[in-house]
Amino acid sequence: MKRAATLSALAALLTLTAAAPAPANTPAPTPGSAPTPTAQRGRHPAATLLDAVPRRGVLRVCTTGDYRPFSYLDGKTGTYTGIDIQMAQDLAKSLDAKPRYVATTWAKLVGDLAAGRCDIGMGGVSITLPRARAAYFSEPTRTDGKTPIVRCADQDKYRTLDQIDRPGTKVVVNPGGTNEQFARAHIKRATLTVHPDNTTIFDEIIAGRADVMMTDASETRYQAKIHPELCSVHPDKPFSFSEKAYALPRGDDEFKEYVDQWVHLATHDGTYRTYEDAWMK
Repeated sequence: MKRAATLSALAALLTLTAAAPAPANTPAPTPGSAPTPTAQRGRHPAATLLDAVPRRGVLRVCTTGDYRPFSYLDGKTGTYTGIDIQMAQDLAKSLDAKPRYVATTWAKLVGDLAAGRCDIGMGGVSITLPRARAAYFSEPTRTDGKTPIVRCADQDKYRTLDQIDRPGTKVVVNPGGTNEQFARAHIKRATLTVHPDNTTIFDEIIAGRADVMMTDASETRYQAKIHPELCSVHPDKPFSFSEKAYALPRGDDEFKEYVDQWVHLATHDGTYRTYEDAWMK
């Protein structure tokens, strides 16, 4: 009988121990151990460019080099200049790094970024919804929109889309970006020609081989400044609305938050305006 009572007491003790909560001093998961599914939700990537760029000492910048005043590659010297090139230098410096420019095209820019060939896309990049499906965008640097640039003698002739989209009008556009998308959406009756080199496209208008190009108002202002034969048509009232920003790898929230803060400061403390005025005024 005594043996049976002892066994019953032991069984009861074991039952209570199994049901008790874990001790308060249970060791936490070791660093690097896999978090639970609940812990994984909402976390930033383990490897963020906010840490990788300073460690590497290099900020890789995808840029087309064909879009003054934002990004221009001098084929003779191999140097890049422009508003966003100056901004890239500032961003790199803020991250204890130096910029390294990665040549790309408008058709490939977002794909190169998504593939990890660069850390950021800069150079007058317009925010579009298709691009936003593949990349993050920073806080905008400026608003913009498509407007015509023509020979000054024709500036009253091509003020509206109806005036431009007529048989006999020669419209020229560069390939792969928002300029081509806009032109193909609105030009149905005029002759539309794709010119492969955005650095010489405005010479086509000056030489009379084309009548109109529709591009961002910022570019028309700059080209009218350096080509007295050309006039920007109503750049303050463009045909469309867009914003320019910097393209960032999708998913790296920490890096995006840093770049957003950097852009916000640069566009409010006069830095961006100083660079812009130097090119466009």
